[in-house]
Amino acid sequence: MTEPPIGGPTQGGPYEPNAGAGQAQPGTAPGPDAVRMDKDRERAEREHHDTEEPFEGPLHMLSQAAWQVVLLTGIASLILGILVLVWPGATLVAVGVLFGLYLLVSGVFQLVSAFGTHKKTSLRVLAFLSGGLSILLGLLCFRGPMQSILLLALWIGIGWLIRGVTQTMAAVSDKGMPARGWHIFLGIVTFIAGIVLIDSPFESIAVLTLVGGWWLIVVGIVEIITSIRIKGRAKDIPQTV
Repeated sequence: MTEPPIGGPTQGGPYEPNAGAGQAQPGTAPGPDAVRMDKDRERAEREHHDTEEPFEGPLHMLSQAAWQVVLLTGIASLILGILVLVWPGATLVAVGVLFGLYLLVSGVFQLVSAFGTHKKTSLRVLAFLSGGLSILLGLLCFRGPMQSILLLALWIGIGWLIRGVTQTMAAVSDKGMPARGWHIFLGIVTFIAGIVLIDSPFESIAVLTLVGGWWLIVVGIVEIITSIRIKGRAKDIPQTV
C-alpha cells in the first residue's frame, strides 16, 4: 500500500497554502489588500513628486514673457491714444513729418533701383520719375505742417479711391468670390471715403486722427485685459519639463 507524498496536497491542486496574501489569483478580482497597497503606492509617488524642487521650463518662461510683452504693448497703445486725443494738432504735425521722411527715403530707394535693379529702359524711367516725385513731395512736407497734412490726406484719399474701385470691380466680375456682397459694399464705402478725404483733406484728416486716438485706447485696454488673462493661465502651465 503506497503512502501519500509528504508536503500537503499535490502541485496543481485546488488550494495553494503558500500563495501571497493580497495577490489576486488568475481569473479573480484583486483583493482589498492589493487595492490598499496600490493606493498607498500612488499616494507615496504623489508626495514624492510634490516635494521635488521644480525648475523653470521653456514653456513656462515663454508664458511669463508673453503676458509681460502684451501688457507693455497695451500700456503703450493706451498712452499714445490719450496723447493723440489731448494734442491732436501736435500729433498731426508729427505724422506729417514722419510722412515727409517716408517720402524722402522711398524716393532715394527708387532712384537707386532705377540705376541698379531694372534692366528694361521703360522700368528705369518709371522708377526714376517715381523716385524724383517722392523726393519732391517729401521736401514739400518740410516747408510747413499744413503742406505735409495736405499731402498726407491727398495720399490716403487717392489710395482709398483706387482701392475702392479695384475691390468693387473684382467683386462684381467674380461671381464665385466668398462674401461677394460684403466686398462690394466695402469697396463702395472705401471709394466714397477716398472722395471725401480728397474733397475736404484737413477736416477729414482731423477726424481720422480722433478715430485713430480712440482706436488706440480701445486696443490698449483690450491688450491689458488680455495680458491679465494670459498671466492667470500661465499658472496652469507646468514648470517641469
